Amino acid sequence: MSDDALLVDIANHVAILRLNRPQALNALDRALRLALVRTLGDLDRDETVRVIVLTGVGRAFCAGLDVRELATSQASVTEDIAGADLGGAIAALRKPIIAAVNGPAVTGGFEIALACDIVLAAESAYFADTHVQVGLLPGWGLSQRLSRIVGPGTAKEISLTARRVTAGEAAALGFVTRVVPGDDLLAETLELASRIAAASPAAVAAIKALIDDGFGKPFADALEHERTVSRTFNGAVSLGRRSGGPNAEPS
Repeated sequence: MSDDALLVDIANHVAILRLNRPQALNALDRALRLALVRTLGDLDRDETVRVIVLTGVGRAFCAGLDVRELATSQASVTEDIAGADLGGAIAALRKPIIAAVNGPAVTGGFEIALACDIVLAAESAYFADTHVQVGLLPGWGLSQRLSRIVGPGTAKEISLTARRVTAGEAAALGFVTRVVPGDDLLAETLELASRIAAASPAAVAAIKALIDDGFGKPFADALEHERTVSRTFNGAVSLGRRSGGPNAEPS
């Protein structure tokens, strides 16, 4: 499953998606947006895939929407990007998705990274929200996800100034999980993905959903939600029925 602008490799239950428009800093033209949404859905339904890794080819992760393409259209930006809600497509995944941010993640690229479950970044990577510079508003979740992670004041400062946030600062602010040397980025990301892929797929999907669903609720409601889901899920599991009992080594 490959497209010239979106490369897909699957091995050992891990799918690697590479945005492959390096000459345009992996900017998202309409064809790439639609291919990415379609491919994410396909991978989520593929039972051989347990974890998805998203990265870019070349020196950038993603420069956001392809503004050159949009400038040639007579339609509104809303009309142009209809049918390819990347933030929603990523959020809808049952399986974990890890962003390996190999370079600049700008505007829509920033939104995509924030939508992923885990973000690893190369030391040379940076993040920037340039919506104010092009006169647009984010629509893939940037304003809401960023403010919930870093607080509304810091989110406003980042978005209203369109300044660059280094990988190190992003880690300190909490929206990057780990900063690694660029040459080690993919290897470390795949090592992390492999550890997740080796776990129970049902438990991984359920815990991911628990965290995501609970994050949008008041704390007391989130605790009750965890208790309710846990009772149902754990009610179908008996460790004692496994060969060797609950203390047996996994096979």
